[in-house]
Amino acid sequence: MSADTRIAAITARIVERSKPTRERYLDRVRSAISKGPHRTVLSCGNLAHGFAVCSPSEKSALAGDTVPNLGIITSYNDMLSAHQPFETYPALIREAAREAGGIAQVAGGVPAMCDGVTQGQPGMEMSLFSRDLIAMAAAVGLSHNMFDAAVFLGVCDKIVPGLTIAALTFGHLPAVFIPAGPMTTGLPNDEKSRIRQLYAEGKVGRAELLEAESKSYHGPGTCTFYGTANSNQMLMEIMGFHMPGASFINPGTPLRDALTREATKRALAITAMGNEFTPAGEMIDERSIVNGVVGLHATGGSTNHTLHLVAMARAAGIELTWQDVSDLSDVVPLLARVYPNGLADVNHFHAAGGMGFLIKQLLKKGLLHDDVRTVFGQGLGAYTIEPRLGENGAVVREEAADESADPKVLTTVDKPFQSNGGLKMLTGNVGKAVIKVSAVKPERHVIEAPAIVFHDQHELQAAFKEGKLDRDFVAVVRFQGPRANGMPELHRLTPALGVLQDRGHMVALLTDGRMSGASGKVPAAIHVTPEAIDGGPIARIRDGDLIRLDAIAGTIEVLADAEEFAEREPVDVDLSANEFGLGRELFAPFRRVAGPADQGASVLF
Repeated sequence: MSADTRIAAITARIVERSKPTRERYLDRVRSAISKGPHRTVLSCGNLAHGFAVCSPSEKSALAGDTVPNLGIITSYNDMLSAHQPFETYPALIREAAREAGGIAQVAGGVPAMCDGVTQGQPGMEMSLFSRDLIAMAAAVGLSHNMFDAAVFLGVCDKIVPGLTIAALTFGHLPAVFIPAGPMTTGLPNDEKSRIRQLYAEGKVGRAELLEAESKSYHGPGTCTFYGTANSNQMLMEIMGFHMPGASFINPGTPLRDALTREATKRALAITAMGNEFTPAGEMIDERSIVNGVVGLHATGGSTNHTLHLVAMARAAGIELTWQDVSDLSDVVPLLARVYPNGLADVNHFHAAGGMGFLIKQLLKKGLLHDDVRTVFGQGLGAYTIEPRLGENGAVVREEAADESADPKVLTTVDKPFQSNGGLKMLTGNVGKAVIKVSAVKPERHVIEAPAIVFHDQHELQAAFKEGKLDRDFVAVVRFQGPRANGMPELHRLTPALGVLQDRGHMVALLTDGRMSGASGKVPAAIHVTPEAIDGGPIARIRDGDLIRLDAIAGTIEVLADAEEFAEREPVDVDLSANEFGLGRELFAPFRRVAGPADQGASVLF
């Protein structure tokens, strides 16, 4: 089916806007492709270093460019639950590569930090920048020019976007992403949230809180709520970087291993040495990016991707804007209810039909581009499946069902949970911001209340504990942008604001920082740009200013005299405390050159 006319029109304007940068990008990719297998340019000394630890047969094969060599970029570490399963992947990939007549080498490792560990801590101020650092680290690994294709092992928040930027920077190489899957279901997410709020109110202690958190995050795999990590996996599948059905299979299962073996063999099959050459830079185009945004809206995905998708697209010479994202949200219905946009977790989502059912439903109404290239070698229609383990241990695929196994979790396109994706751009005299309202009750989509200004999330938490916030207000938390302090998530504000909202107060958040991939029930205008450190209007807001946040009209306004507001001097704040400790001093160059949020908050583009 051809794309819905509204989807097609938005895609067409992205294509038109991107022509100059996309053409330059493709020229670079095709120039690199034209040089053929790259090991031929290496001197004997270069090559000897590159295969020094290989077996004699592998050395012979690599010396003659007779077999494809697969580069593995891994984000393994054994502190992060989502990445711990990758410890065994290189051996599995090397074995599968040998079976397919190829060779695989670990090209390099990339850092992988966890927002869950650093939430509310100084380390969170390096989190967003780690995305671009990951892209750079992957580039170092692939710069040895030894490889005919690459597989990328990554799952969580900044890791997959960083790896995607690297894959597209090396767009002359085929790239396959191999996930590890979600952990099994633990303590229900709504119960975890309830305990957090009780702790914020002082009604339970640290021991009870830690017990609840430990039951929630209890084993290998991604966290089971639908935050950035699981949004990443959805994106890689709907954009064609995964094998069909790969996203949400639990770690340590036979099917998970079978999918990893299959992905390895497929990566070797799509190199320039074969007949199905699929370079990542040509595979991913404007239609692929639009499909990613559509998937984000249809599942109520992470607000962090209003940053990441913009940066990922730019790596391929594609100019995606917040307006595009917002306009697509108006077209795409919400088909999934996964926490915090519901009670279910991603395991329930997968059991209800998962990605295969979702893609099938979206294609049914022309809300996705089917005529895209994927690593599987077919259009997106090939992803409307459910994966199974065959009798011989290989992956088999069955057509996805027409009806959801749990309509409360995953619904049809004809009976959506809501008519739009709930992610909008806000504009007004504060600048630009984004808001996700898919989990916000309709009566809170418009908030008008006086501002209370904070320059640190801990100030707000302290004011809450002192009982100073029992009223209607908009919390303005500023100097949290990429150039100020790396744009940390402010997710630790959620319990306090949630308590106040539950007490009947009209509350909202306005910030130039990030909220969370799990932005929830409190209306939050986030990623405000221009940010406060650049003298943006948010730096001119004063305590008591009446602020109107209207997620229906798409506006964010300070209701003050326009001339008086414009003439105010922006507040200047001492940010020296953000510059040192836990490695933050090393990221000073990143803070100096970081771009604005609506351009991806990147140091690369």
